Amino acid sequence: MAQTSMRRLSISTLMLLLWVRCAKTQVEAHILAHSIRVNGDITLGGLFPVHTRGTSGSTCGTLKMEKGIHRLEAMLYTLERINSDPRLLPNITLGARILDTCSRDTYALEQSLTFVQALIEMDTADVRCNNGESPIFAKPEKVVGVIGASSSSVSVMVANILRLFKFQIRG
Repeated sequence: MAQTSMRRLSISTLMLLLWVRCAKTQVEAHILAHSIRVNGDITLGGLFPVHTRGTSGSTCGTLKMEKGIHRLEAMLYTLERINSDPRLLPNITLGARILDTCSRDTYALEQSLTFVQALIEMDTADVRCNNGESPIFAKPEKVVGVIGASSSSVSVMVANILRLFKFQIRG
């Protein structure tokens, strides 16, 4: 049991390192920077300060181990534990879309709008590609609730926006 938990924690750490690496490179337009996605039948949102506040025009700074990465790993570990126990949610898996707030309240607010995008209907009637075809938009997965926002100022800002769209928020 302990070895399985360590293996899962190692997988979480590997995912995190890949996430940090991808965040530093230019990513494709449909992939969110500073984000982790775990597929599932039901998707939970997560907002954590994985990085410090950036300087000199940079949004994000260095990694925050205790208040950032540990909380991120705790959420990933919890999802793994719930999904691996068939008695808890039979035939249902929990997924996640976890976003980095970079310890900035304004960036957290911007990131939280990602959760709202899945609820907004796009009108593509006036949009055409160069070849005349209708565009294909990748719609983000619908998030049923949000966990995180570690500081009270960030929590209040994010909660005020997400409440308008009837999201459940847990800090």
